[in-house]
Amino acid sequence: MTVESLDHINIVTADLDRAEDFYRNLLRLETRPAPPPLTRDLARWMYDTGGRAVLHLNSLAMPRLFDRDMAPGATGALHHVAFRCAGYDDTLERIAAMALEHRRNDVAAIDLRQIFVADPDGVLLELNFFGD
Repeated sequence: MTVESLDHINIVTADLDRAEDFYRNLLRLETRPAPPPLTRDLARWMYDTGGRAVLHLNSLAMPRLFDRDMAPGATGALHHVAFRCAGYDDTLERIAAMALEHRRNDVAAIDLRQIFVADPDGVLLELNFFGD
């Protein structure tokens, strides 16, 4: 077996609408219906510009094959989720418009600018902009 890429992340939220709005407004992800038998009340799948469902948002009521403690902000050993992005200045403008706390970091050696911001459920996001 070989790993080809990271497929998606799954976030359980008490407020699907709020989480969906956050990711649509900040990252410009597109919501499409999750496959049946999932309904809009249970799940929202969000797609990147390449047509990949990179984010699955699930309600608390969503049945799970493997259940565990998912209290808001309790992400176990997971520290953050990173997205490769484009449009650094535009993203900073959206962050300001949304009044989000954030931190910036530059890694000049690899021409990388980063923005760290938490989603409404306490998941830390690392937004990576290479050469942007």
